[in-house]
Amino acid sequence: MDIISNLINGTLVFSTAFIFAALGGLISERSGVINIGLEGFMVSGAFFSAVIAYYAESAGLGGLSPWLGVIGAFVFSAVFSSIHAIATIGFKANQVVSGVVVNILAASSTFFLVKLIFEGSAESPLLTTVFHKFRIPFLSDIPFIGNAFFNNYPTTYIAIGFVILIYFIIYKTSTGLRLRAVGEHPGAADTVGVKVNRMRYMAVILSGSIAALGGATIVLTSNGNFAFNTISGQGYIALAAVIFGKWNPVGAMLASLFFGLAQAVKDQLQIFEFAARIPNEFFYMLPYVLTMLVLIGAVGKARAPKALGEPYEVGKR
Repeated sequence: MDIISNLINGTLVFSTAFIFAALGGLISERSGVINIGLEGFMVSGAFFSAVIAYYAESAGLGGLSPWLGVIGAFVFSAVFSSIHAIATIGFKANQVVSGVVVNILAASSTFFLVKLIFEGSAESPLLTTVFHKFRIPFLSDIPFIGNAFFNNYPTTYIAIGFVILIYFIIYKTSTGLRLRAVGEHPGAADTVGVKVNRMRYMAVILSGSIAALGGATIVLTSNGNFAFNTISGQGYIALAAVIFGKWNPVGAMLASLFFGLAQAVKDQLQIFEFAARIPNEFFYMLPYVLTMLVLIGAVGKARAPKALGEPYEVGKR
């Protein structure tokens, strides 16, 4: 039972970054803008959180430093999402190409800045103050369930809260209705007075900031610092979670949990003796293989927003 409990707990831990990134991608694509740049947003979030938390820690802010890292990742990653928004909405560039450029730009610029800031080092210094697992009183004492669900990092609880909040906004508010309208039929939305491009700008910029929280989560919980390989393709897994989850916040969360399970299984399997005879590379490639299989299975079954990938000319009907 302990193995299963630890597996569930590990699934929640590993899926948190995917949930944040998938929610970010979902918001952008619901507005009609393809967001291949989730990898770049996660990289920027990891970078900003590591740097800001390090300087906050050096200033003696102690337990506040990881929280400042999270806030900094959310705020400053808007730089990269703004680039994607301006290119795709303002200049109507190819959205896929723009996303790929954001990924390359984020990876190269943050690596350069790390070397510049930390005197040639290829990674930021290891943080001594990071998030630790928080046991919810009373609930965490419940046998099996307590360790599985109520002994987690603060970022995991925040991610689940974001799922509920974004679901409510998209499906229960007028703002969400406008967001869905500009992604499905921007001409009709324009007709009734919705500022299509303004809505898309806000969605894409917010998308990058939320996705950046996924990168911040990795730095401030498990890694403790930023390096060029901190994210290692997890943004693309999050993009698969958006598609597999059918552009629905709850669906994206469930897909993220599936991919998180793949990573948790990797860690749990390695404690058994038979795992010693299996190359480590097999365990590390498992989440990415599952991503490809999921995408193959989702082709033709998941219906994207109708106007996804189509630039909008103001006044067009």
